[in-house]
Amino acid sequence: MNLLTAVPVTAALVAPPVLACTSMLVSKGATTDGATFVTYAADAHELYGELYYTPARHHAPGAMRDIIEWDTGKFLGRIPQPAVTYSVVGNMNEHQLSIGESTFGGREELAGPAGIVDYGSLIYTTLERAKTAREAIQVMTTLVAEHGYASSGESFSIADPKEAWLLEMIGKGKGEKGAVWVARKLPDGYLSAHANQARIGTFPLNDKQTTLYSPDVISFARAKGWFKGADKDFNFAETYNPIDFGGQRFSEARVWSIFRRAAPSMKLGAEYANGATPEKRLPLWVKPDKKLSVQDTMALMRDHFEGTPLDMTKDVGAGPYAVPYRWRPMTWEVDGKQYVHERAISTQQTGFSFVAQMRDWLPAPIGGVLWFGVDDTFTTVYTPMYAGIRQVPRNFAQGVASRGEFSWDSSFWVFNWVSNQAYARWSDIVQDVQREQGHLEGQFLADQADVEKRAQEQFKRSPEEARQYLTDYSLQQGEKVHTRWRKLGETLLVKYIDGNVRDDLGKVNHPKYQEAWYRRIVQENGKALAMPAKPAEAPAPAPAQPPAQKPAPKPTVAPAP
Repeated sequence: MNLLTAVPVTAALVAPPVLACTSMLVSKGATTDGATFVTYAADAHELYGELYYTPARHHAPGAMRDIIEWDTGKFLGRIPQPAVTYSVVGNMNEHQLSIGESTFGGREELAGPAGIVDYGSLIYTTLERAKTAREAIQVMTTLVAEHGYASSGESFSIADPKEAWLLEMIGKGKGEKGAVWVARKLPDGYLSAHANQARIGTFPLNDKQTTLYSPDVISFARAKGWFKGADKDFNFAETYNPIDFGGQRFSEARVWSIFRRAAPSMKLGAEYANGATPEKRLPLWVKPDKKLSVQDTMALMRDHFEGTPLDMTKDVGAGPYAVPYRWRPMTWEVDGKQYVHERAISTQQTGFSFVAQMRDWLPAPIGGVLWFGVDDTFTTVYTPMYAGIRQVPRNFAQGVASRGEFSWDSSFWVFNWVSNQAYARWSDIVQDVQREQGHLEGQFLADQADVEKRAQEQFKRSPEEARQYLTDYSLQQGEKVHTRWRKLGETLLVKYIDGNVRDDLGKVNHPKYQEAWYRRIVQENGKALAMPAKPAEAPAPAPAQPPAQKPAPKPTVAPAP
């Protein structure tokens, strides 16, 4: 099978790991409906956002699968196909297994391992072959052991309707095959997250129900001279991806922002995120203060550190419209001193993102919903794509456009058109965007129970009938989102053209900047912009007084006779 037609192939991801992805895991005991959730924002400046689809297949003996590197499109090699592979919609398969990732890179000494399976191919190959999270870990670690690993350090979110696992893996360096790895199962009722920094520290050595690891994960570190203590004290993250200022400020800060919002009672302060104290380490998982719904989970993926010392809407870089985005580079220098821009969860370079919802009390084609969106998580619309669908909406599909080729038929480009309008006048335009976003997502969530009730009734008669119904439904919602978002872009252009703002009646208004922004202008360039003071005016002359009049003579009265 030629992988070019079955799994994602994109242009090279030029961004370093600190600019890359964010992922979250939520166990079923931490959700309002008893589902498990995985979220993933695939962030890279050269990544085109599209919804991958691979149908289920039977393979003849001796069939081989091409491995094409996800980041570059480079052919890496071939591996044998199993007899049967499963259908995959985005990052969820027909059994509701879902996988996300973030790159942590790790020790430079371990770069360039020998192998042909890169992290992207590892995800999508595993989704074709595994039914459960535990089976996925077995497939992934077996693939890299047999065929070698071809990427740097990775964290993988892996979940099925019952369990959620975090797997961290890194290759063994130039010329060495395979990888070392550890996997931890989330305790029920907890959530975890990762964002380009290894997060698994010490771990149980004899609890296969909650912890799996490669036989040489500790001995390999000992042989390299990176660890000398007792096995029970071995810390995967500190050994293979020691944290520094950037690891905390650009990576762990995103995890901190999820944790602080989900569990405010923990009072996790900015010292866990600002890079000043890298020794302040976040826990691997937290118990949220309240159980999370799908909508809550979407909201956690929409964040610019609002209301914290890292709030991107507050400093001068936000401009007069409180724009929470900074163009690259993230680090810069003035007068020999180094400075940074923040790296938030919501970022302009997201190709696609999703919230995967997995439920074990429903048939798998119905129970799995990939809430899929393209572009920036803050301005996207998460659209329901069911695990059992046989086709994806054309506006999301592969091959409609590319990162270097615009098309009005591509939701990636339509959403970028809208978000880039919003970036110019954020505090005003984002309200219009969120209003339409709320209408669409709110309707999807309101309709979900009825859609799934009908699908279950059809599933009892014919599973294929139910899958076709859900395919039609998902196609309709994808088309609806695309049409509504293009209309929104047209409306925004008319409403805000040339710095004007039209009200609901179409009347043009000219709203002022915020008072604080005028003061900044005066502070920086007030002397040049100041208007000359008006000359003092001479006082107006007093009105002329009329001449004084003599009093009229009193009448003479003759004396009485």
